[in-house]
Amino acid sequence: MNPNAEFDVIVWGATGYTGRLVAEHLAKRYGVGGEVKWAMAGRSPLKLEEVRDEIGAPRDTPLIVADAADPASLDAMVRRAKAVITTVGPYQLYGNELVAACVAAGTDCLDLTGEPNWMHKIIGEHHEAAKKSGARIVHSCGFDSIPFELGVWFCQETAKAKLSGPVPRVKGRVRGIKGGLSGGTAASGKATMAAIQKDPSVLGVMMNDFALTPGFQGPPQPPANQVMADEDVGGEVGPFMMAVINAKNVHRSNFLMGHPYGQDFQYDEMAIVIPGAPTDFTAMGDGGPRPGEGPTKEERETGFFDLLFIGLAADGRKVRVCVKGDKDPGYGSTSKMLAEAAICLVQECADVEGGVWVPGAAMQGKLVDRLEKNAGLTFAEE
Repeated sequence: MNPNAEFDVIVWGATGYTGRLVAEHLAKRYGVGGEVKWAMAGRSPLKLEEVRDEIGAPRDTPLIVADAADPASLDAMVRRAKAVITTVGPYQLYGNELVAACVAAGTDCLDLTGEPNWMHKIIGEHHEAAKKSGARIVHSCGFDSIPFELGVWFCQETAKAKLSGPVPRVKGRVRGIKGGLSGGTAASGKATMAAIQKDPSVLGVMMNDFALTPGFQGPPQPPANQVMADEDVGGEVGPFMMAVINAKNVHRSNFLMGHPYGQDFQYDEMAIVIPGAPTDFTAMGDGGPRPGEGPTKEERETGFFDLLFIGLAADGRKVRVCVKGDKDPGYGSTSKMLAEAAICLVQECADVEGGVWVPGAAMQGKLVDRLEKNAGLTFAEE
């Protein structure tokens, strides 16, 4: 972290669909110049002014012009912040220069990436340098993968309290979800598919649950690629499209914390099948929204998610916890998670060392508390 910076948080990409929601949350929750000093950043000063006014942010909200194609502008921006929030994706196309600038400056950087191939690259290229500079690069600070990574963490904390120790296996089950896809998410998926076509080795990263734990390869994981019966939910479960991302982040979390769940830990993530509903939870077609587009305000406000985590002890005992969100997962909820993760990192977790992190491992219970207080999430035992 850059301790003497002018701003706690700068939102880069504030004129985009998700960046606008992040800025709107900060404006409504914190105003300007109060307990959180923040600014909006993007390529166009006119668009920044328009968005500032549209979201109801104060007229004196600081606006910063920075462009990925102009390295000097990125360097100048990151040196003014303790942490930079970036919603400018796909990150494998537009994230490299910002991460490099933040690592060089010792500035924290938080993103929403669901691109394991890019995360694998960033870990290899920047983890050691970030440890030296003090920069905390924190990936996947939205629906992929905070509710899942912290859901497993909360399940293990519950197991420690109820069963006197962590459990060797956790099942993640999506019980309910309602929300739309934005153009940015679709673009990220397409960029990853293009990367695989260009370099077939990328597929190996995508298929390996331990692709983000360099030097450590854990045990085979339970299958999660077809519809199957699950006695712990009293019905069938099927593949969930985010599992390929979330499982990697759960295992990186365990790895970064020193394997508190054990080196033989197993995790599988699936969606509970509702009779009569489609069972293909993995598809992403060529249609859908374009970058900058996404769910309407009504769709965001009426969305939700309900996740179940079942911890299985070796002797057969179990714990069950749930994580719920009060807005659509991808955007209404994600924007609040990202904003609060950045504030938590710079305010409550200033002592966390530099490196390439996932949010749950870096912030643990402090982030749970902040998300419950300010982001509409609940964590509870069942």
